[in-house]
Amino acid sequence: MATPFLSSEEYDERAHQFYNEGRYDDAVETLREGLDVYPNSVELHIGLGYAFHAREEFAWARRSFEEALILDSEHEDALAGFGETLLKFGQQAAALRSFRRILELGYSDDLELMLQVGRALFREGLIEDAKQFFEVAVEQAPESAEAVACVGYAQHRLGDNDGAVTTLRRALQLDGDHSEARIYLGNILYDRGDYEAALYHLDRSSPDDHWDELGIWRIIELKKTVYRLRDNDAELKPWQDRLKDLAGEPDDIDEMLAEIEARVVESDQEQARGQLELFGALLTSLAGREDPDLHTIALDERRQLEGTWDEILQQMHRASGTARTRTLEEYMATEAHRAFTLTGMTVSTSDAESFVRAIAHAGLVRIVK
Repeated sequence: MATPFLSSEEYDERAHQFYNEGRYDDAVETLREGLDVYPNSVELHIGLGYAFHAREEFAWARRSFEEALILDSEHEDALAGFGETLLKFGQQAAALRSFRRILELGYSDDLELMLQVGRALFREGLIEDAKQFFEVAVEQAPESAEAVACVGYAQHRLGDNDGAVTTLRRALQLDGDHSEARIYLGNILYDRGDYEAALYHLDRSSPDDHWDELGIWRIIELKKTVYRLRDNDAELKPWQDRLKDLAGEPDDIDEMLAEIEARVVESDQEQARGQLELFGALLTSLAGREDPDLHTIALDERRQLEGTWDEILQQMHRASGTARTRTLEEYMATEAHRAFTLTGMTVSTSDAESFVRAIAHAGLVRIVK
């Protein structure tokens, strides 16, 4: 049994500090120590529930919230935490009852609580229910840019893009520095083909505001297209650096595995050609004729890729910088979407040759031979 040098409030405060610093193990240890001294502290049980939830120990989190609710069945934070944990077990109806009980108890004026509940529902795909809590937050705090923006996010997920654009613009009128709302709006406008407006908003964000590679790729492409920038332009470097940060620097093991993979792929390709094909290629080379199966494309003024269509596609994938985070199929789908949004041209992803030729026809690369 710990010696009660601290009050329950002090234990709770110390645990909150650990929690905010991401030190969840220390928070759990502190809260358990506090509960040894103050076993009937509702706040400590609730804090322990959230700490367990952060550690994704949802069964323990549920138990802690249940113990808090035994002590105080109408505690709004316990009801919210209990509902969040129920969502993790797929008990959506029970979670919604817990969340709606908060409204019945009159806590709709608690802005942060309404946003917390809305975000929990949003993360689990219950968008319509999330939107209702976000709208309650806006009713209580119409000048809150965060609450208004959350309504916009929900509208977009529900397919109401026009409403989302209007709502997100309103959020930015309330707070022009709301980077998340601005990036979200820029991406919606990009998807709608309104590239100038998309660039207007995305260009007013900073690289560090982005946590998703897609938005950064889009702003790089828009800058290159609208401002006629080259790949090595200094204006693009901060964005390219941010892409590298998000992708993560490969460690020694990653580099070794990548090298082994490349050698295996190269070996497989060589064996697949067969001795007869290699002999034919040798005769062609000796005769001074070009191999009709080898091609060259230009990515830009400085970079060219050579090989068969399949080899060129693999090289394009690696040159994009996304080979470590996206499969070849995902890369092709992304490029096909980008080509369509920029030019309106449909790009086939059925095979390497069709894909590369279509991308070239859309003007994203150039076939040299």
